Amino acid sequence: MLMSDRSRRTLLLSAAAVLSLLLAPWAARPNPAPGAAPARQAADAPAEVYNLRSYTHPNFTRLVVDIGVLREYVAKESRESGLITLDILQARLNPIVPTALVPAGGDYIGAVRIAQKTPSTVRLSVAVNFARIKRTQVFHVLDPFRIVIDIYPLEAGRAASATTGPPAGPPPKAPQPAESGYTLARQLGLDVRTIVIDPGHGGADPGCLDAQGHLEKDLALDLALRLKAQLTVHKDIEVILTRETDIHVPLETRTVLANQKKADLFISIHVNAFADSRRRGIETFYLNFSPDPRVNELAARENATTSKTIGQMEAIIKKIVEASRVLESRELAQKIQANLVQYLSRSYADVRDLGTRGGPFWVLIGSDMPAVLVEVSHFSNPGEAARLLDPAYRQKAAQGIAAGILAYRKSLGKG
Repeated sequence: MLMSDRSRRTLLLSAAAVLSLLLAPWAARPNPAPGAAPARQAADAPAEVYNLRSYTHPNFTRLVVDIGVLREYVAKESRESGLITLDILQARLNPIVPTALVPAGGDYIGAVRIAQKTPSTVRLSVAVNFARIKRTQVFHVLDPFRIVIDIYPLEAGRAASATTGPPAGPPPKAPQPAESGYTLARQLGLDVRTIVIDPGHGGADPGCLDAQGHLEKDLALDLALRLKAQLTVHKDIEVILTRETDIHVPLETRTVLANQKKADLFISIHVNAFADSRRRGIETFYLNFSPDPRVNELAARENATTSKTIGQMEAIIKKIVEASRVLESRELAQKIQANLVQYLSRSYADVRDLGTRGGPFWVLIGSDMPAVLVEVSHFSNPGEAARLLDPAYRQKAAQGIAAGILAYRKSLGKG
């Protein structure tokens, strides 16, 4: 079919209009900043920077910032100030991350600091001696998302690890004996000043869910935030969360973070679930082996996201057997369990006490402090699921756990 000049012009104008509409979003989009990584669509909430690691190899020093969610970042070098800076956009800094560390073994790198530069930007600053540096390299790795800075000196350095440490506390008072007698912590008169609370699961790991699809990871975070609010009333106690938003933190990393902060207690918060919907109640676990098949079934579910292999079984068993904190962990579990049941029983009928017991939970392995895992009721039981969805119930639960922690601290002759 032949077209007139007028029809041809009309068709061309229409095509141009459509093309301009298609290209308009791309034309309006700014170019990424130099050194910035490609990013997904920005999320409503900032991503959480949850760890800072340092490794000194014979030929270079590596810094790793764990974020877990893809984010844009900008790296710069300033020879005038002697700094390498890394700005992570749309991010927030988890308080558990050490704000400063010094990689040892090389005179080409000094203090490494990380801070919340603005409400939406986290900045990492690395003091370096550029006269002793051959080159630097900044790149990112996916699954989970993390940013790596490699610094190569002119001469090989010495392998070492970063060290940090908290200020010393005041002199302790005389403790009370535990159920098993005077444990090492009580003989040494140790206090509780830093508590790490671990909201179970998170990110791609939802935990268990109820019949309506509500997720354990959301309730665990809510309970942890409520517990933190209860404990921070005491000015001499510092409370840190392993996650403050919905991010995935590997099981093995959680106690590592607590160890880095030199925490005195580690409390992991979870919601229980079983195939038998009639099962209900509250229970608290500490690290140990268990002959109870139900405990081992629960441990298998909670440990499902670990990356460890069968070849590492001997080392894992050795960690559990040699755990010198089992007695204190058991004492802490008993105090939390008793107070949690007591607080909930004041307002709710038929609160079932399932007691305390040992279990091989990955999230507790490797801790340098007494560590427990609290299962606050059953999501698989319709009655307890309804209670868990009630903010008043979660508030009472948080109060009970806090009372148990404080009772444990008091038993040490502190608080």
